[in-house]
Amino acid sequence: MRTVRLGEMQVPTIAVGCMRINKLDKSEAERFLQESLDLGANFFDHADIYGGGECEKLFADAIHMNAAVREKIVLQSKCGIRPGIAFDFSKEHILKAVDGSLKRLKTDYLDVLLLHRPDALMEPEEVAEAFDILQNTGKVRNFGVSNQNPMQIQLLKKFVKQPIVANQLQLSITNANMISQGIHVNMLDEQAVNRDGSVLDFCRINDITVQPWSPFQYGFFEGVFLDNEKFPQLNEKIDEISEKYETSSTAIAMAWLLRHPAHMQPVTGTMNAERLQECVRAADIMLTREEWYQIYLSAGNILP
Repeated sequence: MRTVRLGEMQVPTIAVGCMRINKLDKSEAERFLQESLDLGANFFDHADIYGGGECEKLFADAIHMNAAVREKIVLQSKCGIRPGIAFDFSKEHILKAVDGSLKRLKTDYLDVLLLHRPDALMEPEEVAEAFDILQNTGKVRNFGVSNQNPMQIQLLKKFVKQPIVANQLQLSITNANMISQGIHVNMLDEQAVNRDGSVLDFCRINDITVQPWSPFQYGFFEGVFLDNEKFPQLNEKIDEISEKYETSSTAIAMAWLLRHPAHMQPVTGTMNAERLQECVRAADIMLTREEWYQIYLSAGNILP
């Protein structure tokens, strides 16, 4: 599979999201993970809250984690959400959360740790202390964030000495505000509203890899737009282009993200090996500029 730069690493351009792996039984998870590895999709994205920790635990059991397996995969996890209670970037919580993930994943280290949803009470000095401890003890090798805007990252970078290598953000054809606002600069329409501080450009300037989550979702987990009657023009255009490339609509929708010059690393959410294969196939498709814009417009986006 094609690779993308993440900090000093070269990693697969498609990340396998494991938020729903607990919907599989162990034998199903074993098959899915083996097929992922066979596809070259060896970058796995987790979070301590997925399945209340069960997703990390099942993953480790299903992949038969040992030293040989660990050398062949890239593990990323996230922390900072205490469901229904708070977002927590305190030193104590970060360290405890990482230890929990390491135990469940049956590994000594994470390749990447992301801070999940922004904590309004974040004290960056505490985060810096936690990162230093995690790096010095070898428990975490790279650090990043999720759902953060440029100023939040800048505040963090003022105190944290480690590079911020990734920012995981919601992005899809139908949730493309971070792209649209750049097209509608100096306009008075709705799409001109800058809601995230030009985070896409900021990440590109600072060598922070954008990891789009929910690449096939519309709204906030409202459903997928593919084969959805709410998006007839979008699906008609995607189907038309998929016929040209002799591939699936899933591959074309993923190729739309990969066509962007930011060199993103989308995070899949599927637990279906065939669907994952279609996502991986997208890495070999290079949409034309015209095709990219046709898809963009068919989703209801406009050009000023």
